[in-house]
Amino acid sequence: MNLQQTIEPAAGTVPPAAPRAGAKAAIADDKAMLRAARDLTKDIAVARPAIYWTDTLLSAGIGYAALAGAILVDSVPLAIALGVVAALALYRALLFIHELSHIHRDALPGYRLAWNLLVGIPVLTPSFMYEGVHTLHHARTRYGTVEDPEYLPLALMKPWSLPLFVAIALLAPPALLFRFAVLVPLGAVVPPVRKLVWERFSALSINPDFRRRPPEGELTRRVFWQELGGSLWAIALLASTFAIGWRPLLIALAVLSLTAVLNQLRTLVAHLWENDGEPMTVTAQFLDSVNVPPPGWMAAIWAPVGLRYHALHHLLPSMPYHSLGEAHRRLAAHLGQDSTYAGANHPGMLPLVMRIARSTMRVGRPGA
Repeated sequence: MNLQQTIEPAAGTVPPAAPRAGAKAAIADDKAMLRAARDLTKDIAVARPAIYWTDTLLSAGIGYAALAGAILVDSVPLAIALGVVAALALYRALLFIHELSHIHRDALPGYRLAWNLLVGIPVLTPSFMYEGVHTLHHARTRYGTVEDPEYLPLALMKPWSLPLFVAIALLAPPALLFRFAVLVPLGAVVPPVRKLVWERFSALSINPDFRRRPPEGELTRRVFWQELGGSLWAIALLASTFAIGWRPLLIALAVLSLTAVLNQLRTLVAHLWENDGEPMTVTAQFLDSVNVPPPGWMAAIWAPVGLRYHALHHLLPSMPYHSLGEAHRRLAAHLGQDSTYAGANHPGMLPLVMRIARSTMRVGRPGA
């Protein structure tokens, strides 16, 4: 698929170039905005189970049906089309892992277990890989620092870092298959391997310096069962090749690689990545994050499950995804176009990629 077809066309002017490194760390909190975000959204802050269950079941159902079609049909063009549908639907289903890391444990009874059985374990990304990790990204003193598992100052890195950042996602599905089929069983009998796998390969993080600490409390039990389920499934997938050949597994891995690349593109523009490691205020974190609100509609495809409102999510981390659109409308109307809130709104993926790329090109110049 052509990249131009999957991103939102530029609307209006391209956002200005990135400020000097560390400039956002000095931004003071806009207390009026923070107060409005709290006060204007209290009545829509409760997760609605019917929406979560329906959306998840439909997304997963469409994804698996399209994947089965891609495997079974003889027509290559039709198989590719079905593979794209499967990648998009499974991408949406998979992104509910983000909601699982934020919702109250009593908000959706049975949902975490069902999601792991239906999505997390089959695509080898169970919820423990995000739970207990993503919340560190939202910690007031960790965001944008070396202790943030989900932050890299991409705008301050060399130009080649951006294509590498996206391309490496292609390897995620086979790497996860190897992790669960080989490394998890090996780690069960070789403690040093277990320690290495947990610290380095058990979190959906982009910070290469991040080392995950041992699980605690209820998460310990969930990790055991989710890793066991993932390991058995991964071994079964590899064993299936002896009976039905490699074609089904390779097609599934290709579809999931497309999903991983799409998610990596979304991650690339979820933030401006302009912080150089200093702690930031909540407002500074908000302005380093990205909203891509309507009227454009493509962001609903490449940033589904509320992630087109990623900056707003950093103001209201516990707000359910189905309420973020309404929360954005209320805040935009209340605060106005000249407000701090409007400063996090961007027209689409392409202008954001261009902004970050221009910043890396300045960094890459001799003497920069």
